[in-house]
Amino acid sequence: MLPVNNFSPKKTGFKSIEKIGRIVLMIVSRFWKACTAGLLLLFLLYVLYGGIITLFLLTGAFIGVFYHYQDSLLYFPDQPENSRIFVQSPRYLGVPYENLQIPTRDGVSLNAMFLKQSGSRLGIAPTIVMYHGNAGNIGHRLNNASLLYSYTGSNILMLEYRGYGKSDGSPNEKGLELDAITSLEYLLSRSDIDHSKLVLYGRSLGGAVAVAVAAHKKYMDVLFAMVLENTFTSIPETARHLFSWLKRLPTWCYKNVFPSVDVIKSVTVPTLFLSGLADQLVPPRHMMKLYNVSGGCVKRIETFENGTHNDTWQSSGYTDVINKFLNEVYEARKIGLIPKQHFSHNSTLGEDVKPVVDI
Repeated sequence: MLPVNNFSPKKTGFKSIEKIGRIVLMIVSRFWKACTAGLLLLFLLYVLYGGIITLFLLTGAFIGVFYHYQDSLLYFPDQPENSRIFVQSPRYLGVPYENLQIPTRDGVSLNAMFLKQSGSRLGIAPTIVMYHGNAGNIGHRLNNASLLYSYTGSNILMLEYRGYGKSDGSPNEKGLELDAITSLEYLLSRSDIDHSKLVLYGRSLGGAVAVAVAAHKKYMDVLFAMVLENTFTSIPETARHLFSWLKRLPTWCYKNVFPSVDVIKSVTVPTLFLSGLADQLVPPRHMMKLYNVSGGCVKRIETFENGTHNDTWQSSGYTDVINKFLNEVYEARKIGLIPKQHFSHNSTLGEDVKPVVDI
């Protein structure tokens, strides 16, 4: 059994501050490296042509670099060190699993792990699709997945976005949304699981990814439920919270927006919001705002007083809240309080999936 309340509130505060500090230093470092060559070129232009032209070129160059380099500033797949080289195997968990390479429509190969319930449970259990947060890889979330696997009795599909871990490509907003769509198409192609019990589970960045895919009508009608944890209303709002000097920067300057606060209004999927009140990266008010505007036919919000951005899942009562919500949704669907799901398409994606390990 995994420990569920083994952290100190005093320590987690300093850890969050340290993490934010590292993010700031990393962004400054990346941005400086990208601008060095451009600044040298602009200096030469200044010497040759004068200040006015250089000023316009400098302004345009700054805006261009800031816009096009945002993917590298936002996503941290190489943190912690070696995250793109080593991904922990779920073998130590002692449960049946598959390692998968799933192809996307645009030719990117995605790494994934599928933790399977044993025997006949595989075909009747819910299947939770985990969309992870920024930084690291799915191997860093195995203890979290094991907790959900054991205490909710669910199959768990852990998807690794493009550019993370052993997945190909580079991360960007549209790409991550396509990755999430690919994960659902893959599950719908499997004949050994219950398609009527698909649950999206997204933390932080993963919450925004979950909202984006749930907003598609064809998947909204299929999904059983959605669980969002410590996610943000949008990238611009989060940036303005973390960096006060960005408050005057207009939204159109952001290449990655993830406008969950607008998108979730049309999402009717039953949704559970899990908010850690000690989150110092994404303010808990973001979760409350998402809950208030959500179009979920059934929605609940649960708060965890000592829950930090990445460790809320270790809070006491965490899995009880999830189980209770899933049971409520099941009973509501059973008696017709929630509209029936519609399965109107067949996926052939599974034919191209390559199982690497099947235990």
